[in-house]
Amino acid sequence: MQITDIKIRKTFEGEGPMKAVVSVTFDDSLALHDIKVIYAKEKHFIVMPSRKNADGSYRDIVHPINAAFREELEQAVIRAYFEAIENPAV
Repeated sequence: MQITDIKIRKTFEGEGPMKAVVSVTFDDSLALHDIKVIYAKEKHFIVMPSRKNADGSYRDIVHPINAAFREELEQAVIRAYFEAIENPAV
């Protein structure tokens, strides 16, 4: 499965930990929306889309099955985030 597109949907400036909301397309066939770019504990990472449970906890709706793909996805999304903030669309 190849990442064929990454769209930075929204960026957030300021002190909060959430920095962006991102959509990723795989194989030009499947879109995954609402991946969040977070900055906390002096590093950037991604949080997958989730749903709030009745008990107040959250559960991922979709997630990578293995660490290697999670790392590939995270690196690609964070790279796209930095490109977007360094070269904002006019």
